[in-house]
Amino acid sequence: MAMEVINTTGRRKAAIARVYLSEGTGVVTINNKPLEVYFPSKVLQYIVKQAFLLSGNDSKYDVKATLVGGVITGQAEALRLGISRALVEVDPEIRKTLKPHGLMTRDPREV
Repeated sequence: MAMEVINTTGRRKAAIARVYLSEGTGVVTINNKPLEVYFPSKVLQYIVKQAFLLSGNDSKYDVKATLVGGVITGQAEALRLGISRALVEVDPEIRKTLKPHGLMTRDPREV
């Protein structure tokens, strides 16, 4: 039985990420572009994949995301929050791993 698509939202400053998580091979697509094209910096790529790496699910799910607003760092952190929320929806036990690293908290600061 296939998993349905999980839809979550992540926000950071003025950036909003709509995240669609489905079973797959670890492909991350943002605004119809691969992760490496949308976020060329290795640091930003790590921020996006941090929830997968901490939970050990780095090649288990595919992500399609739509990002709007903000600047590139805020967008990466908004996407990380959206991915974290989606993983917790799939398996609530992952929350215990992600929360101590601050991945389940929305940073409310706005500029």
